[in-house]
Amino acid sequence: MARLRRGDVTPHEDYGFFGPGSVVWKVWSYPTAPTVGFQRAVVVEELDPPLVAAVHATQGIYRRARTRYDRTLRYFAMVAFAGTREVCKAADVLVKVHSKAIGELPYGGGTYDANDPASQLWIQLTGWHSILYAYEKYGPGKLTEQEETEYWEACALAAELQTCSPDDVPRSREGVRAYFAEMRPRLSASPIARQAMNHLLRTELVLPPTPWWAKPASLVVARAQRIATIATLPRWMRELAGIRQSRLLDTIVVPVMKTAFALAHLSPRLELLLIGRLSPSTVPVIAPMKLGVPPRTQEVLTPAEARARHGYSRPAEAHLDFRARQAARVFEDGKAPSDQGLIESQEILGPLG
Repeated sequence: MARLRRGDVTPHEDYGFFGPGSVVWKVWSYPTAPTVGFQRAVVVEELDPPLVAAVHATQGIYRRARTRYDRTLRYFAMVAFAGTREVCKAADVLVKVHSKAIGELPYGGGTYDANDPASQLWIQLTGWHSILYAYEKYGPGKLTEQEETEYWEACALAAELQTCSPDDVPRSREGVRAYFAEMRPRLSASPIARQAMNHLLRTELVLPPTPWWAKPASLVVARAQRIATIATLPRWMRELAGIRQSRLLDTIVVPVMKTAFALAHLSPRLELLLIGRLSPSTVPVIAPMKLGVPPRTQEVLTPAEARARHGYSRPAEAHLDFRARQAARVFEDGKAPSDQGLIESQEILGPLG
């Protein structure tokens, strides 16, 4: 991976939905994104009762932690950097993947559905907010007012790749704060939420096997990322989830991580090497951007233009018959949902095992 050259990189079909010069490429290409930003997002997500119910039911984060991290990070990176055909295909198959995550809520009654627009909006906003938060705390700092406006407009555009409505995405920092304030009373650190959050903070579970002589350094890196991620969580959230960390550690970790990320960002090939250890399947997605390999067609499309060109439905309207059959299997027949979506997803999101 360290010897990856521009000639070894397969170019994307087009620049996707954002392209060079966009604030999305600026923020999401910084090494805080696939590390602290991404980890923060998946940890915070678990406080939403319907979402954590789906996560707990599938057990993916426990049975295949490294693979799950790899596939999910690949999808996040595809939305930011891949060509539109690839992204549309991934968003389409993800609807079928999520159709498996349906059932009865374990606490309080009711049902959950990973394709529910409210759950998808929660995922979208926790993800984009966490990536930006990590960039500001451990990266170059706050965006300009114009850049931040562009960032949240881009978040709304990317929401078109989910089952939620882009109209529900706030377009400002104040709007995002209002959304989280509205969500706070609905959040719950149930036993399965606490279990999932603490599990997802164990960075060592997603690192590849290392020789005995490298294990101490690997554990130090994992511990540093855990500390850095916890330091981004507000106190009320930590108390809710039973996560403890001293204010001293919160303070000390900032200059350490800012320096480490700044040094890593000096070399695109070093960044690709580090990404390859965390998420091997993400490397082909970001390598063209990191090494300056232009796409075959140098254009940026909107999701609507891409769906029309490549022949895909809006995610909210995709695979309705299949989703209905999945619901009937679970709620009427008492059977487990089909794995068809997971199986099909391997072609674009990577292997399950």
